[in-house]
Amino acid sequence: MKIIPSFALFLFALSISCGSGEQAATNANAYKSSGTSQPSTAAPAQSDQPATRTGSGSGNGGGGGGGRETQIAAVAGAPDATLAQSQTSQIDTAPTDRKIVRNADLNLEAESPEESQKSITSIAESKGGFVVESQQSSSDKKGTTRDTVTMTVRVPAAKFAEAVDEIRKTASRVIVETIKGDDVTEEFIDVEARLKAKKALEQQFMEIMKRANSVEDALNVQRQLGEVRSEIEKIEGRKRFLENQSSLSTIKVRIQTKAAFAANSSGFFTRLTESFSTGLDFALSFILGMVTLVVSLLPFLLFIGLPGFFLIRYLIRKLNRSNTVTVIENSTEEKPN
Repeated sequence: MKIIPSFALFLFALSISCGSGEQAATNANAYKSSGTSQPSTAAPAQSDQPATRTGSGSGNGGGGGGGRETQIAAVAGAPDATLAQSQTSQIDTAPTDRKIVRNADLNLEAESPEESQKSITSIAESKGGFVVESQQSSSDKKGTTRDTVTMTVRVPAAKFAEAVDEIRKTASRVIVETIKGDDVTEEFIDVEARLKAKKALEQQFMEIMKRANSVEDALNVQRQLGEVRSEIEKIEGRKRFLENQSSLSTIKVRIQTKAAFAANSSGFFTRLTESFSTGLDFALSFILGMVTLVVSLLPFLLFIGLPGFFLIRYLIRKLNRSNTVTVIENSTEEKPN
């Protein structure tokens, strides 16, 4: 009778041992199928340790196989785990200052655009900015000269409002003023998060390369590392562009002289004179166009037209002579009759 309780206790212990081995193998397979399901700090620790058995040591050998699969999954899933950890930490370190790209477009009227140009240059330099582009032009229409100055300046974003106000004061009248602002804070935060994640991924690939056991594995890691570094360069370029655009504001200015109006511009004789002048200009333009056409066709007339004229003239004369001879022959044949 004592054999039955002992046999039951043995079966109970055996079932507990088998259950623990199956549970360990199940956990190893689950970690293999999802590299990021385990905490991110466990992956590097397991990848540095040699393969160990995770089972209970039962005779089926399932525990040893599970341990090796766990090590492989840890090495393969380490970049993803580091990437997730970096993205999580980025949320806590996101910048609080706003990134605003401010631009202004001013169309001004001044007595002397050249003087306004000098003043605007001084304003930009005093604010810590600089002149990107400057251009002068002059037009003469109906006896009135109108000067125009076009400028593009960049000033620090903190001095943008002051610079626009001082530039506005250099003119006698503001014709058109347009100010725009573009908030790129969200894009900047996203770029920073992507950059940190890619750099963490780069470091992880470098660590994996050090532990590569074959040339093929090293080449595969090197190829992926090159792709990651190329993406890092693109992200860094975009980040520099956003920083430059948000730290320096762009102001485009167009300054022109005031349009002059004659006192008798609406008089009859003035309009008659202007009409006659317009007609004379048209006639001169027509004559000039005809002369230009003749001069342009002169080489064609000399090298092709003149020889063609003499050739046609020769053929006509030859044809006339042939007709004359035919008429004379016909007349001679008709005389004996």
